[in-house]
Amino acid sequence: MLYGQDAALRRKRVAAGLVGVVLFAAAFGGIAGLIGGMGPGLVVAGVIALLLGFVIVSNARRQVWLEGRTVVMRSWGRRRVDLETAPRIDLLLSDVRGTRTVSLLVTNSANKAVKIDLAVYAGTGGRELGILALRRLADALADNVEANGLVFSELLVAQLRSEARGDGAADRPLYRIASAAPQGKLAQRFTMEAVSRFVASLD
Repeated sequence: MLYGQDAALRRKRVAAGLVGVVLFAAAFGGIAGLIGGMGPGLVVAGVIALLLGFVIVSNARRQVWLEGRTVVMRSWGRRRVDLETAPRIDLLLSDVRGTRTVSLLVTNSANKAVKIDLAVYAGTGGRELGILALRRLADALADNVEANGLVFSELLVAQLRSEARGDGAADRPLYRIASAAPQGKLAQRFTMEAVSRFVASLD
């Protein structure tokens, strides 16, 4: 498993999220109601509640795992990307209110992509993908024949070595590459060439 939540935690997060959706939709619906009357207010509240509710439920259903060399993502349906033949691999960094997520974005020949979250950092701490998952992912990427996945595999191996040495989060490769990215951008991609330069700079 590369990403997923147990059933109890998923239910709690969905419940908390839906409460927030109701409050948010009610607030905007109330403003619209003051301006345009009850009808428009109810419509605005309903549309916002449906859109945000869909996002929350979709995220709660999302699971990502490895089947051999294939990454599978499940939400409302399933999407599969073979890591051996994927023609494009990017390192993706998202920055939301000081929390940075380092992910791999793997795209297949049909232009379907799966995002694999490697680590989430806030300040000098955070949460990283487990050692076994990183090892299996690194092995699968090393077999890529289209997008030079070996470079990304070497990044993950460097992360594993850093963890084995007992380095703190701030000294680990994934944290360092996240910190090196410019601030103020919600999402940005690092190409294979950029990752290759970073990996070459590691001790």
